Amino acid sequence: MNLVEVSSPAQEKEFIQMAVRLYKNEKNWIRPLDADIEGLFHPETNKLFRNGAKAKRWLLQNDKGETIGRVAAFINPKMKEKQPTGGLGFFECINDQKAAFMLFDVAKEWLESEGMEAMDGPINFGERDKWWGLLVDGFSEPNYNMPWNFGYYQKFFEDYGFQIYFKQFTYMRPVQNVGFDEKMIKRANQILADPDYSFRYIKGKELAEKAPEYFMTVYNKAWARHMGKSLSLKEAKMMFGKMKPIIDERLIYFAFHKEDPVGFFIQIPEINQIFKHVNGKMDLIGKLKFLWYKTFSPPNKMLGLVFGVVPDHQGKGVESAMIISYDKMSGKPSFPYKTIEMNWIGDFNPKMMRVCEQLLAEIYKTHHTYRYLFDRNKPFERHRIFD
Repeated sequence: MNLVEVSSPAQEKEFIQMAVRLYKNEKNWIRPLDADIEGLFHPETNKLFRNGAKAKRWLLQNDKGETIGRVAAFINPKMKEKQPTGGLGFFECINDQKAAFMLFDVAKEWLESEGMEAMDGPINFGERDKWWGLLVDGFSEPNYNMPWNFGYYQKFFEDYGFQIYFKQFTYMRPVQNVGFDEKMIKRANQILADPDYSFRYIKGKELAEKAPEYFMTVYNKAWARHMGKSLSLKEAKMMFGKMKPIIDERLIYFAFHKEDPVGFFIQIPEINQIFKHVNGKMDLIGKLKFLWYKTFSPPNKMLGLVFGVVPDHQGKGVESAMIISYDKMSGKPSFPYKTIEMNWIGDFNPKMMRVCEQLLAEIYKTHHTYRYLFDRNKPFERHRIFD
């Protein structure tokens, strides 16, 4: 077997095509958009490179010159850990432990040479909301920009010595005719009776002009301290701008206290139900297919991207009130979405897990984020629990 570093356009194409061949007989695998993966590895499309990030990719070939595996390793200066920690991702491999371990080894050796003391994997070269974790349970169709992999990968990671850093749970519930936990309903009714609180979805001019500001305000109070990064208004506007082609006004909902934004949940149609028809390409034919299916066979599942309530209003029932209020609209038979999946929630976030349980949602998929310490005698610590 022979390792080849990706350094040419042909090898970049093979990095994509290798996975296409590997999964060609798997009905639940959905080919990612080529541009979504390839764009991560170029400074023109991934701004992390401007902040000192580094990345390398390798192909593993057998004695016939056929590609049997791939892997990427990367260093993201924004990852704040006790020890310098790199990332391993976009791992694909035939069912051969020796091949898998060669791919792990080359990533480990490069990261060590760059001063790293550990590697997390499989993870994304960027934010946690994409390509994060190894699927270990619930091998149904993946949500957009989430990984799908063979079940035998778990044994590769664990036999090599990776340990579970945290588990990621994707919760699912039907939209209609489910109900809610009685305690949740009681808390919600107390808030709904308070005239200082209001709840509404954002539409029209307000969606275009004010929603990014509302989102930034709540996110920076509710999430920034956990994620280690505040969000600027420019970044919030860019986020909403990228979502514009798929935004459904019925899926963006905010809570206000005396007209100040204090909570939100942002959802989108689950567009992998469309992208599975475009074969990884958003060329002219791909765009025509996208428009066709969006118009005549739109998604019937919505994906919950992010949910948050500012700390001053947590524990009062605002989360419950926002959900119960929203259900008055989404619970109607005319609402086109039949199920909702919540974008993964780490086991380090018990508050959000409890919210999902009160929604009577069930764990539908489980991913693992693993960590491998290069010093095998160093004590292993799991991800800290959010308070």
